[in-house]
Amino acid sequence: MKRLLVLVLTLGLAVSAFAGGKKDEASGAAAGASPSAANVKVGFVYIGSINDEGYTQAHDKGRLAVEKLGIKTAYIENVPENADCEKAIRDLIDQGCNVIYTNSFGFMDWTIKVAADFPKVKFGHATGYKRADNVSTYMGKIYQARYLSGIAAGYKTKVNKIGYVAAFPIPEVIRGINAFALGVQSANPAATVEVIWTNTWYDPAVEKQAALELLNKGVDVVAQHQDTTAPQIAAQERGAFAVGYNVSTPDAAPRAYLTAPLFHWDVFYVDDVKHVLAGDWASRAYWEGFSNGTVTLDTLTANNDPRAAPAIAAAQAKIIAGTLEPFTGPLSDQSGAVKVANGVKMTDDEIWNMGWFVRGVIGVIPQ
Repeated sequence: MKRLLVLVLTLGLAVSAFAGGKKDEASGAAAGASPSAANVKVGFVYIGSINDEGYTQAHDKGRLAVEKLGIKTAYIENVPENADCEKAIRDLIDQGCNVIYTNSFGFMDWTIKVAADFPKVKFGHATGYKRADNVSTYMGKIYQARYLSGIAAGYKTKVNKIGYVAAFPIPEVIRGINAFALGVQSANPAATVEVIWTNTWYDPAVEKQAALELLNKGVDVVAQHQDTTAPQIAAQERGAFAVGYNVSTPDAAPRAYLTAPLFHWDVFYVDDVKHVLAGDWASRAYWEGFSNGTVTLDTLTANNDPRAAPAIAAAQAKIIAGTLEPFTGPLSDQSGAVKVANGVKMTDDEIWNMGWFVRGVIGVIPQ
């Protein structure tokens, strides 16, 4: 059977327009209802480098956790959000991967396209919303941790002006900015959050320049939705403070670093692969937060205001208990118009698709 499968793969490559281009239900497919670890190989398509000190490094920690299950893995890093993504996915299938995860929003359509050609391969796409019988989506409720980091920033600012270096104007980033701002306001109602868009996920030079622009405007705390530590370094150089993202990076800017919302992608990856091994994997929309450890807030450094720790601990306990949902009305947009009535909790779908800024955020969402 192994020789036959190799022959099929070889023939498929010979007639393909590019690697893995031939539709083939057997190539890369999981055999049987309950495959063993020896019959599963997991591939990862990464937007950045596994050493980026940010988003991709956090995902790669999840890959390493999968390997501890005795599963073989492979990855391709620094993949652009274009047709190179399709090629990377097909290359992983050609390497024998029958479970594949793609970790950036712009990989969504390419993942769906290749999944249609390989219905026996199981896929997961991070941060997106398109699914199929063999494609799940997965994301952490990082906005919960962003809300807590906003409390830290709200207590730390002395000038009531906080900056936010933001990647792309998509709902994932917008809800993070709003959750952060609401956390800031819970600690310091007078503080504002000003946003600058970079249209990058990882570009240290561009992101540092954006942070410097905010610092030039007088902010004394900088937060970020970027995969680089550049905003934190910029804050330290100017004697300001910073909130990181994705992974713990206090050493990047030790005099500036306050804390960071953290992803623990291993929680999802290990669970998902175990479902593959059990033979009961099914497409799903995974979106978990504090409740199962998919997201956390990093340890507060000594740079924090002493009021931050008890306030954050109390808020986190309430979020876990279900008595605090950051996106509960009354919530108004930047114009002051009420978007969520008093006492009304936004649904997961409304939070997921958020496309407006809460009052207190300075900046424009490009259309």
